Amino acid sequence: MRAAVLMLLFLLGACATMPRADPTGDSLDRIAKDYVALTLEIGEREPGYVDAYYGPAEWQAAAKANPRTLPQLIQGAAVLTQRLDAVSDRGQDAASVQRRKYLKAHVSAASARLRMLSGEKMSFADEAWALFGIRPELKPLADYDPILARIDALVPGTGPLTPRIAAFKAGFVIPKARLEPVISAAITECRRRTAAHIALPANERFTLAFVGDKPWSGYNYYLGDAASKIEINADFPIDVDRAIDLGCHEGYPGHHVYNALLERTFVKEKGWVEMSVYPLFSPMSFVAEGSANYGIDLAFPGNEAQAFTRDVLMPLAGLPPADIAADAELGRLTRQLARAEYTIADDYLSGRVGREESIAMLSKYLLMQPDKAAQRLRFIDTYRSYIINYGLGRDTVQAWVEGQGPDHWRGMETLLASQILPVDLLK
Repeated sequence: MRAAVLMLLFLLGACATMPRADPTGDSLDRIAKDYVALTLEIGEREPGYVDAYYGPAEWQAAAKANPRTLPQLIQGAAVLTQRLDAVSDRGQDAASVQRRKYLKAHVSAASARLRMLSGEKMSFADEAWALFGIRPELKPLADYDPILARIDALVPGTGPLTPRIAAFKAGFVIPKARLEPVISAAITECRRRTAAHIALPANERFTLAFVGDKPWSGYNYYLGDAASKIEINADFPIDVDRAIDLGCHEGYPGHHVYNALLERTFVKEKGWVEMSVYPLFSPMSFVAEGSANYGIDLAFPGNEAQAFTRDVLMPLAGLPPADIAADAELGRLTRQLARAEYTIADDYLSGRVGREESIAMLSKYLLMQPDKAAQRLRFIDTYRSYIINYGLGRDTVQAWVEGQGPDHWRGMETLLASQILPVDLLK
């Protein structure tokens, strides 16, 4: 009798430690499919919300044919959150636990975006947290004045700084007739350096086009099956050193590689359909933009970008020799001004500061000519708190990757082929 009781207690204890079956039959796979549907339908309510989609065509057709209203989509996001909360992590492997966490973060961002589309107002920092999972620090603009002073001492001439910088940079502008060979050469070198460290899909490829009338300087449209369309905005002069930035950021090891590795790792190998869609206003973008910017320094460490620009790109552009070292130092200092934009955007989007004053502040602190600053304000009008993903994203990604060990390429590849969230990068 005692043995039977002990056996019963043992079986009861074993049952208590086993993962319990969901009586509704729900699963992460089912939730992921419904998340894709939600995202595609939001894309029908906000053009540009879906940055990339390469899942079943019939899912996209269904979203176009009968998208839910904003209130219905908000309710749909709430239901998805409830379903995710009901899925237990007990007995699951680490990848499945992270998958649920990843889905929940992206549904939360979708819910926030839907509320914004419905008229909800948030502060700049609250919006960044709700959409991208990171809360930026907003420093007083005066904190950036010492950096401006260092730049002022570096750039030749006297008088207002921004026109002097424009005059200095004039010697580095790529003639429009030579944009294609210069940008193509830069992307080719970015790819060569990336492929030496990361195994790219065998069929990966891209097309390159030059466009105008855009709020951005470059854009990668990921098409699926390891293919991208890279567009470069040729409205404004493009400096020769920007060719490397654009090649790495939009291509290798930036957006093209990030999307290609996600597709291979999750969609093709695991069948995790949530990764077949990329909602622009989501934590994905913090990792995407941050890794794309960090990828520039990863691919061209030290003075290697200067050497490649001097020896290859400037001759291709038909430019005479110039002070590449001073130009590189100017770029390094200018990068330290990047987060001033957050403070300017916070003031502008809240209505505390008007349009013309905001353009003047962007011109001063981002060292842009007024027409270029106006284009940047157009970007802020369009993408709002998305701007944190570039500077803050880069610094956060760099700290995480370089904290993984001495092989920074391995850390980068781990990040690009993962469901790591911005909050995970802070640990």
